[in-house]
Amino acid sequence: MSRRIAQFFDPVAGGGQDLVRLRRHQDGADGHLAALSGGLGFGQGLGHEGGEGRVHGAQRGAAAGPRQVAAPAPLSAFGGGPTLRSMETPVIGITVDSEPPGGYSGLPWYALRENYAEAMGRAGGLPVMLPHITDLAESYLDTISGLVIAGGDFDVDPALFGASERHASVRTKDARTAFELAITRAALARDMPILGICGGQQLLHVALGGTLIQHIPDAVEGALEHEQPNPRTEAGHEVRVEEGTLLHRIVGVASLAVNSAHHQAAADAPVGVVINARAPDGVIEGIEAPSRRFCLGVQWHPEYAISAGDGHIFAAFVEACRGGG
Repeated sequence: MSRRIAQFFDPVAGGGQDLVRLRRHQDGADGHLAALSGGLGFGQGLGHEGGEGRVHGAQRGAAAGPRQVAAPAPLSAFGGGPTLRSMETPVIGITVDSEPPGGYSGLPWYALRENYAEAMGRAGGLPVMLPHITDLAESYLDTISGLVIAGGDFDVDPALFGASERHASVRTKDARTAFELAITRAALARDMPILGICGGQQLLHVALGGTLIQHIPDAVEGALEHEQPNPRTEAGHEVRVEEGTLLHRIVGVASLAVNSAHHQAAADAPVGVVINARAPDGVIEGIEAPSRRFCLGVQWHPEYAISAGDGHIFAAFVEACRGGG
């Protein structure tokens, strides 16, 4: 185990014990996966947010007293680097948002809503946040078994998918996008399991050679309110899930109620990409790359657990990651 990883899982900080304890939060996910595993093919090696409040991962943790825990497992129990990444609790890297000075800190800071990490923990993964240090992208991938590209209140620069014009509504975070494109393309090169969520799905689509609708209300006649007015904890509309897709095998239903917090969407299906879900107005709501072990993007936010299918998405992703990255 490298010194960096050994420090991260230092039992003095409770890391080893937390790694083991996260395994207890699957809440029945394995039962569902046992029934699905054959159909999903894991045995053969499958491979805009609406400005909700975000909580910096390091902000929590001021305990009212000493935490009572059992003696942590020794580091030797985890073995070397490859063993760590192939354990029953795979390490999952989640990209984070970047914020300017103000609010949480007088300096620039990273942010991630808690429910991303909580959803991953319930599914049996060990979530870690990935700061935007592009030079470390390959090192991050050496450490994790799967990559989650999270959403955010910003857009991918249209120039990155060949657009000659830029809609007035487009707002970019160029440093974040540069990092996410770099690590996503590197993960694709390794055939590492990838899950793109909302804006993360759009970035994944661009990385796979696709283009985006820059502003749905101007491009789709009779479009739904994809930036739903009701809370993100409630459904905004339903999506039709295409039979024969990985998404359909995971959720097991033809229609799924989802929340909606985006003004852009995938515009096409480049070679190697399959559309797996659409909204009633025809807007693309999900993509996947069948030739890869696990490469899935959804336009909604399954971390809110609007339906049982949302939980199944995280559970299936973690199961794919258990095979190693």
